[in-house]
Amino acid sequence: MKRKLLLTLILYYSLFSSLGGQDLFEQSNDSLVQEIDETYRKGLEFLAENQEETGCWTDNSYGSQPGVVGMAILAFLARGDDPEFGPYRLHVKRAMNFLLKQQNQETGYIGSSMYNHGFATLALAEAYGLTNDLRLGPALEKASKLIVSSQKSNPKGGWRYSPDSQDADSTISGAQLVALFAARNAGIKVPEEAIEKGKAFLLSCQDSNGGFGYTAASGANLPRSAIGSLILSLAKDTNTDAYRNSVEFLKENSQFGDQGHKYYSLYYTSQAMFRASPSLWNSWNSQNFKRLQSTQTENGSWNGNYGQTFATSAALLSLALNYRYLPIYER
Repeated sequence: MKRKLLLTLILYYSLFSSLGGQDLFEQSNDSLVQEIDETYRKGLEFLAENQEETGCWTDNSYGSQPGVVGMAILAFLARGDDPEFGPYRLHVKRAMNFLLKQQNQETGYIGSSMYNHGFATLALAEAYGLTNDLRLGPALEKASKLIVSSQKSNPKGGWRYSPDSQDADSTISGAQLVALFAARNAGIKVPEEAIEKGKAFLLSCQDSNGGFGYTAASGANLPRSAIGSLILSLAKDTNTDAYRNSVEFLKENSQFGDQGHKYYSLYYTSQAMFRASPSLWNSWNSQNFKRLQSTQTENGSWNGNYGQTFATSAALLSLALNYRYLPIYER
């Protein structure tokens, strides 16, 4: 009943109520709130209708990768569904079963790349505590330990494509750090040293304008800079020049162009904007929703370079901040 009440409040939240000090839907327009929720529901319906019995998606090779399945799980969880509650509970359960089967029981590694592992670990962390599935705690602990042990053998203090990589980049490192923050929020022990070392690597990729490059402080772009800004905010380093400069970079470069990594960019940029300031978030959120609403297909999906499952999941997650349901999405 508690969750049903929460969803009802979300749908009809208007000019008042802050529920525990944090507003659900900062938008004060009831009509807009309902439009956002309808768009989101249509996206979930697409994911539900196109899921395989095994729990993954097969629209292309990406739909069956654990990282993409993890993002789809997050999209369901962000609106209040979990393996035991909601109209999509069976779809979440199938996807969670798929994810858990992909984990190496000895090493904790999920999938065949640290990209997959990072997003899959994030999904485990956000699902942990929302369900009575006793498999999640041990799986999350193993996955988190793999991230930490991989970093220990990396001379740069970050992460790259495989657990034994000796180099690092800002995108894969960002995915591991977000997963570690979520795991720590869920009660898993995460060494502070791992956070600090990962953050130091990311800062080595920041240029004088506040943007973040790929492997060094050059070639900054929007998604990498959103990742850097998000990590600094999650680390509560917001009273620093590095963070303030990152926000300025986002303000100047957060266009809604049809870049190659559009939905990946939206996924991270929305989170970074949300944490930057309420006014910046409200402006971004309104524009983002209008763009996504106008490009959503009739079946509820979005089309992107990495297939409909990834594009739809990432698009939905860029709107999911409106719900404030997942711990990682709280200010």
